[in-house]
Amino acid sequence: MATGESPPVAADRACPWLNEKVQALVSQILSSHQRAFKQPLLTDVTTEQTAGSLQVSQRLFEAGFPVLAHDGGADPLLSYATAAALQLWERPWQEMIGMPSRLTAAAGERQARAEALSSALQLDAFEGYRGVRINSKGRRFEIKNARIWTIWDHQNNACGQAASFTEWSWL
Repeated sequence: MATGESPPVAADRACPWLNEKVQALVSQILSSHQRAFKQPLLTDVTTEQTAGSLQVSQRLFEAGFPVLAHDGGADPLLSYATAAALQLWERPWQEMIGMPSRLTAAAGERQARAEALSSALQLDAFEGYRGVRINSKGRRFEIKNARIWTIWDHQNNACGQAASFTEWSWL
């Protein structure tokens, strides 16, 4: 650690979804969902409560449904996953975050996934998506009625996409 730097916050190591960078991303995910669908992703959290809130970051992470986000790169990398998503894909945070998001789908499903993400990007949001995914153990599952939306930063620039769903079944 360089002189003058603060030591890392314990939560950053034990709970990386609580660091300041992820808190800012959670704020963007939630406000962008509100913008896209005209309703909150978390029914008990208002847009005003989301900015840099440790409690809201924990609340989203513990939501009982998968939420995933990736950056806006050419081969997007996952930047966020709730506990439910980590459990479904059977990966810890450290493996999931930074992984190319295309790897959440089996090779034969990636083209359809890419087309859905492209449509969602053009429309800003898309609802009713269904597709087949694969977890780290090779087990396939179908997601149903997923929402995909563009993530906007505080300067109104698109900076990634997020998805959530509450319906899925093992294949």
